[in-house]
Amino acid sequence: MPKPPWLHANLGKASEISEVQRLVKQNRIHTICEEGRCPNRGECYANRTATFLLLGAICTRRCAFCQVEQVERGKPLLAPDAEEPQRIASAVQTLGLDYVVLTSVARDDLPDQGAGHFVRTMQAIRQLNPMVRIEVLTPDFRGDRQLIAQIVQAEPVCYNHNIETVRRLQQPVRRGASYARSLQVLATVKQINPSLLTKSGLMLGHGETLAEVVETLGDLYRVGCRSVTIGQYLQPSLSHLPVQKYWTPEEFSEIGAIAKSMGFTHVSSAPLVRSSYHASRELGSSC
Repeated sequence: MPKPPWLHANLGKASEISEVQRLVKQNRIHTICEEGRCPNRGECYANRTATFLLLGAICTRRCAFCQVEQVERGKPLLAPDAEEPQRIASAVQTLGLDYVVLTSVARDDLPDQGAGHFVRTMQAIRQLNPMVRIEVLTPDFRGDRQLIAQIVQAEPVCYNHNIETVRRLQQPVRRGASYARSLQVLATVKQINPSLLTKSGLMLGHGETLAEVVETLGDLYRVGCRSVTIGQYLQPSLSHLPVQKYWTPEEFSEIGAIAKSMGFTHVSSAPLVRSSYHASRELGSSC
């Protein structure tokens, strides 16, 4: 399906983009902006920000929507880079960030699935930048309460875990994950720390209906989630799921209004919205 005109992203200034790209390469850091081919990476780089991707750039899950490289069957992954937390902390300091988003690939091969690496990275950032607020966007950790608790106890200002799509479409879209488990992750965070803001995200365009989207928003709200991002799925390559529908900006506005009427306190709903897009603007002032 040809892209409609409203899906053209702001590319940003070349000089500002190259500065962030150079810093990322020099520090041997991965970002979901690059690995996920985010349409907003030019704009974010121009604003001197990026979402840091922990634990390498190869994922143990095989989600049908995601551009991030997937592990080859039977091929072991490298152990976590012990120096990565410090390199990310240095990049945060150089960029002068006061709000940081940390995410990671799924690492089902590790005993703690990477939870400890999240904590070590948060600690390293705060050692150099004590006032930085940190949002985490985590995998589901297979619903393991102890692993989720490790990260909650490290005191991020926001705990984000994406449910990605409606209940009916979970299996074809999110191989290895589940709707119920994602709701459980968000519910567990609130059980451990009721005051911690939880956040989730939806991609539209897989064939969901408006009623299903509203149902999913209701399910998120019932487990205590109060921040939501809603954006358009864009097919990364011919080997990924095709787009079934391009939702219009007006439809995204309607869904955003519905979410606000339900009681969500932070809502970003537009075609190019992504999980961490404008996170510091949307959440930073209220965290």
